[in-house]
Formats: sequence, structure tokens, C-alpha cells
Amino acid sequence: MPTETKTTCPYCGVGCGVIARVDDEGVVSVKGDPDHPANFGRLCSKGSALAETIDLDGRLHHPEIAGERAGWDEALDLMAQRFSDAIAEHGPDSVAFYVSGQLLTEDYYVANKLMKGFVGSANIDTNSRLCMSSSVAGHRRAFGSDTVPGCYEDIELADLVILTGSNLAWCHPVLYQRLAAAKAARPGMKVVVIDPRRTMTADIADMHLAIRPDGDVALFNGLLAHLAKSTAIDENYLAAHTMGFAAAFATASSMTFTELMDRTGLGANEIRQFFALFERTEKVVTCYSQGVNQSSSGTDKVNAILNCHLATGRIGRHGMGPFSLTGQPNAMGGREVGGLANMLAAHMAIESADDRDRVQRFWGSPTIADRPGLKAVDLFEAVADGRIKALWIMATNPVVSMPDADAVEAAIRACPFVVVSDVMKTTDTARHAHVLLPSLGWGEKDGTVTNSERRISRQRSVLPAPSEARADWWQLAEVARRMGFLGFEYTTPTEIFAEHAALSAFENDGSRDFDIGAYAGIGPAGYEAMMPFQWPAPAQEGRKTTRFFANGHFYHPDRKARFIAVTPAETERTSVDYPFTLNTGRIRDQWHTMTRTGKSARLSAHIAEPFAELHPRDARELGVGSAGLVELESPHGMAVVRALVTERQARGNVFVPMHWNDQFAAKARIDALVPPLIDRVSGQPASKNVAIAVRPFSASLYGFAVSIARPASPLADYWALAKAEGGWRIELAFASVVADWTAWCRDAFALPADVEPLGYADRQTGDLRLAFFEGDRLLAAVFLARQPVAVARNWAVSQLTAEHGNLRKRFTLVAGRPGAGKPDPGATVCSCFSVGVNQIITAVRGGCQTVEAVGKELDAGTNCGSCRAEIREIVEGCLTVAAE
Repeated sequence: MPTETKTTCPYCGVGCGVIARVDDEGVVSVKGDPDHPANFGRLCSKGSALAETIDLDGRLHHPEIAGERAGWDEALDLMAQRFSDAIAEHGPDSVAFYVSGQLLTEDYYVANKLMKGFVGSANIDTNSRLCMSSSVAGHRRAFGSDTVPGCYEDIELADLVILTGSNLAWCHPVLYQRLAAAKAARPGMKVVVIDPRRTMTADIADMHLAIRPDGDVALFNGLLAHLAKSTAIDENYLAAHTMGFAAAFATASSMTFTELMDRTGLGANEIRQFFALFERTEKVVTCYSQGVNQSSSGTDKVNAILNCHLATGRIGRHGMGPFSLTGQPNAMGGREVGGLANMLAAHMAIESADDRDRVQRFWGSPTIADRPGLKAVDLFEAVADGRIKALWIMATNPVVSMPDADAVEAAIRACPFVVVSDVMKTTDTARHAHVLLPSLGWGEKDGTVTNSERRISRQRSVLPAPSEARADWWQLAEVARRMGFLGFEYTTPTEIFAEHAALSAFENDGSRDFDIGAYAGIGPAGYEAMMPFQWPAPAQEGRKTTRFFANGHFYHPDRKARFIAVTPAETERTSVDYPFTLNTGRIRDQWHTMTRTGKSARLSAHIAEPFAELHPRDARELGVGSAGLVELESPHGMAVVRALVTERQARGNVFVPMHWNDQFAAKARIDALVPPLIDRVSGQPASKNVAIAVRPFSASLYGFAVSIARPASPLADYWALAKAEGGWRIELAFASVVADWTAWCRDAFALPADVEPLGYADRQTGDLRLAFFEGDRLLAAVFLARQPVAVARNWAVSQLTAEHGNLRKRFTLVAGRPGAGKPDPGATVCSCFSVGVNQIITAVRGGCQTVEAVGKELDAGTNCGSCRAEIREIVEGCLTVAAE
């Protein structure tokens, strides 16, 4: 009988509910859970494709030691011995864990308990340091706790939604759709997007403020100074519930309007319009994400935003408040258990002797970390200089995602003992592990996650554990026991969650924000049946609340919030040698370092290779043509990516996605260019304002190929491969011409020696086409030219699953375009329904003159909606041409 299981999506911090269905043959399909309060049945393109990412191809099935298969006992005993030896010889700070927002809360809890309460060091940090730690620091400075005040519902209830440093349409698509639906229902709602780029999110905006990189503190300081002179200021709230307003106002008002324009790069009228809109609109929600956090002044940016909401009392009430949008599925859960090196479990403070004593007594631990540990950048510097002797990396890929990534790779390579727990056998980080441990992936894990609105949901298993893969909490508990520690006798995640809940309520009585004591006594049946719930959920039902701070009651000792006086930092980093500003970030259809989304052909069809987004004038001055290749260089590293020339990008700025790695491209680990520059308060790296040089990549020949087999690498001076239906698609560029292309193809695509190519060569143009067939099946085809290859790529990919029984059809393939009556869908626009640009153009020419009409005709844009802005551009472009 088919089974259906309610679980949670493993991607962004929206925390969408998913229903996973397993049929009688074991085939999994997914759909949105209409009952989950985060998404009400909606899923984005990544969530919709979850079932396409759970195959066992490339999975790590067994523990390995030094690259050889080992048993669990052998691997765990070795780990316990090496960690124990390091601690005995060099002290507890000689070991470290680097963990991840991909872990479930139960995994996170056990890792922090082991390191902080039993090893006695706080050297456990997380990749959430790279995305949300400035929000944590800003919250703690202002509120006395890491509290997100509001709910997703507030975004829909607001009359003004400000999206700053947030490409909501691509990074949190389901929230974007909730906002778009609310705006459609109430056209009077206003949306302001603050971003150096005109991203797809700006499609919904009434106002787009193309701010200079790191101009946010100046903008919100200017807003605070403006509000303080208006009737929007809430003097009663200020007096009753806050401290420090005078100093914050004095600092904010010291900046002249001319300085404000200079620091933000904005015009006088747009600044005044924004200030007036905020002033006269009571129900304001300000959503902020990585564009705010990933900065050397990220914490100050957060506090500048919080200052404006505190000054107006617009916090914690329906439709108003600051809203930190988390990047990972369980960044919030990690924060709840003290996942950062400067925190304790249950939102307690490592710098507080009372909190340390409380946690130690609850755990019954022999010690407790008495000072903050090393934050991510500092941690890997300690690995590099030899202070860290043993390192355990869990569910993350720092060789790709950390700043100064080449130096991080060198540090890990040189570390005496490295353990990596992962689902995949081959990642950029796993290749340096002394011990590799196979972990459970989505669909196999069982536990909880917490989303951006403090909602805890179950992530349930729907598939059996493959081979010898085990839960991360189990791995940690086994190592703890082998190190001689008591208190890790867990047999199920239920026991861990119940302990986590009990600690949150221990000696609390309302003194701490995080309290889920209502679940302290939960058993297996209750855990299995658990419905999504928001914290706090105290045992005393009368203390239940949905929002925080509307009536004060902050978590500083005097229960008052703190205004933080912040000063705009000098953030101009470009120079004659490095004149461009690099901004890194996400794209719509990929996730982190592609270990999961890279498995889906549908997700890779939209953008199949790494790119650099350049303004047309910059590209022209550099001599870079559209679809040409560019070299990007900083003092720390170099990358080669495709040029994407677009008016959406501001002059002097370059956007490059952070997903690509050595498994999918020749040289596209973009964080290798990012310096280890951090926010002085949060320790979060600055990934949005990096000085780089840009120049054309010199290639004598360009190529595109399709292959049923994953090609060998390295293939060429530039290569980027992506999963395709029936095989792989590959982009290529060569600095010099290969002497024997047939031999090159045989090596690259592992072709049988007796298979001969069909093709042609044009000596005058330099074009070369080769295709290899076995029976009616295409094995591989390569298209080469002196300029970027003009081939109908999606059509060529479709030939991997087509039959080629006659010579005419084979020659059509070699030509690189479909024959008459066989339309090419064009580049994918809608990943949810695999709709291409040519299909949309045909629909427009057939009478579909709105996005809605295109959706009705083709379904494009009717699921997650994150492609609607692209569809609108195509529609408007077609109609403009038709009118000329």
C-alpha cells in the first residue's frame, strides 16, 4: 500500500511542510502540505524536485579510514582515541567541531552537549556563522536575547514591507508568493526593495533603492534621525521599554543629508520618499537577510534597523516588526541549542556564570566551557597554525563555502586528524578526511527543525537508511561513550528532544525567551504525532504567546530594550588593481554547494553553469561579450565563469553565485576570492563587498557537449557540467586546440573504442561537430566553435533520451538545431514545469499578453512563482517589439 508522510523541506529557513508519498514500488513523490502553516501547500522549485535528489548515486555507504572501507567500531574507536589523545596532550581547546544548519536539532543538541559540557571547550561553530550570526548579535544587543519577534503572517498583514538585503523571490520563494498574494489582495500595500542589484524580487516593488554596498547603516541611521523629528516616534514606548535612544539619535543625526546620499548612492528624492513612506505607515515589516548579515558591519546594520522599529514601537504587533529571514532549514534550531561558539544551549549565555552553572547541573557534566570558542574564520585559522589537532566537520562543505576557501582547504589538508560526516562520498571537503562517516540524508533522517518564525516542525523519515549510514546524533553519542562520558545513552531522537525541551524550561519561569517545556515529557507516540508549533511553548499554558515585545518585557536584566548607537563604517574596498565589487549569493534552483540539488536535471536546466552578472557598459569596456568567459581575481584567489550581461546589475558591481565547486566546474569556488574579513561583533564574514579584478578569459575554442556518462575531469581549461535528463550537459573552453578530437572524446566520455563518430569540420569557421552513436542511442556529442557555441542546448540535451534510428535524424543532431516542425523549447525559465523561453514567446505571439495568461496556457509561473518576473520581462519584450 502507498504511504504518505508529513515532513519538512530541507532547504531554506521558510520551513515548508511536505507530504512525501512512497508507492508500492518504493518510488517517492512530493507535494506541499496544505495544513502546514508555513506554506499552506506551496513549494518552490527546489522543494518540488526533492524526489529527484534522493537517489543513492554518489552516496557514502560505509565508514572509511584513509580512503579504505572500515567498520563502525573501528572508525568510532579511532575517533575517540585521537580526540582523547589530543585533549590529554594539548588541552580541550585543541579539538573542534564545525557543524551545520543542515543538521536536525537533535544532532545539534548532542554535538553541543559533548563539546561544551564534556570536552569542556566551546570550539564548536557552525556554517550558520556565515549567514545569520550578525542577526543573533544584533538581537542580543538590542533585546537581551536572540529573539525573532514576529510571524510570517505579519508580512501579509503589513501595509509596508521593506526587503533589505533579501532576494526573496529566489531565496525564500514561498514567502515571496505569500507576499505577492497579499499585495494582489490589497493593492494599497507597498513593497520597498533595498538592494544594489535589481533582482527578480524587485518585480513586485513599488520602490527599488539601488543602495551602494554596505550603505545600510547610513540609510537606517538617516531614517532614525528623520523619524525622531516626526510624529511617528512613540515616546511612551521609548520611556517605558527602552534605553539609549538619545545616544543613538545623536549619532544618527550627526550625518548630513549630503553625506547620506554619498554613503548610500541614492538620490535625494528617493531617500525622502522612502523616509516619508516609513513615517506615515504604522504597519511596517522590515525583512532582512544575507545582504545585511554578510558584512563587516552586519551587526550594526541589524541594530540600525531595530532602532527604527523600537523608536516607533512598531514591534511585536500584528503586521509590524523587524524580521530576520534565516538561510538554512535549521539555523534557528542550531541557535536554540547553542550551536554557535559564543552561546550556550537554550538561549543561555556562555559569559554568564549563573547560566554555565545551570547548564552544567542539568547535564550533570564534569565541566562546562567557561568562555566563547573560536568562531568559524578564527577556527580554521587555528587549524592552519596547528592549534587545532583534531577536527570533526558535519553536514557542511567549508572548502567551498568558507571565505579564503583555498587557505581553508590547505588548513584542513594539513590538520593531523580530520573527520567528515556527510551523505556524499565525494565533496571538496571529504577528499581531505582521515575518517569519513556516512550520515543519513533527507527522507532518512528523523528529528525536528525550526524555521524563521520560530516554528518547530518534524522532519520524518520516509526511506530506510542506505547500507550503513547512521544519524549524526548516533555518531556523536557513540564517540562520547567511547571517550568515557556518561549522559549519552540515547536510543531515539525522541529522548534527545525531550531533554532539549526540559533544559529550555529548567529554572526558567519566564526569565528566558526560549521555553518549550510543554514538550519535556514527550514520548515516542507524542513525538511521532507532533504538529508544527511556535515557541515559546511553556508548560504553563497561560504564558503562551505568538509575538514578542509589543508590551515591552525584553530580556536585559532591567527588561528594557537597548538602542545601539551605530556609525557607518568606511567600506570602500576597490582600488586601481581591484576596481570591481564582488557580491556573492544564491540563485533560485540550487542550494549551497549542490551536493543535493546538483542531482536534479530539472533544477540544473534553468542555470547550468556558474556566471558573473555584469553591467553592459562594464562588459563593453572590458571587451567581454555576452556569453563570453571572464576571469575574476582577488588577492586571495581566482575563478573563471560565464559572463551574464544585464541592466539589472549596477555599474562597477559583479554578482556571482556561491554554489559551484570542484565537482561541477573547473574553477568556480567563488569564496576562494572572499577575504577572511569579519564583523567585529558577530564574527560573520563579509561576502557581499569584495574588491576584485575582472578580465576576459582568453579561449581559442569554445564547446558544448552532451553525454550519457558523467565525463572525466579535468576536461578543458574551462568546463562546467550539469545533470541532464538521460545524462550530462557540459560547457567547455580551450586555451589551445586539441590535435585529435576523436581521441579526446573517447577519453572524456569513456566511449567504446569501436564506436566511430559522425560529424563535420569547417576549416574556415573553425566549427567542429562530432556525435557518437551505439545502435539507436546517442552516447555523446560535442559542438566546437571559435566563439561561444550557438546550439539549441535544451533540444540537444533531449537527444540523449531520443531514438536515432535513421541517418537524417543523426545529421540533424550534428547540425545542432531541431528540424522543421520540431520546435526548440529554448532556455528553461520555469523549472517547476520545465517551460522554456521559446515556448513562452510562442504563447505571447499566440495572444497571451500577461503573465497570468502565459500561466494558464503553459502552467509556467503557477507553482512557486519565482519565475514570474522573468516571464513578465519576456512578455513585455515581445509586446514592445510587436509595437515597433
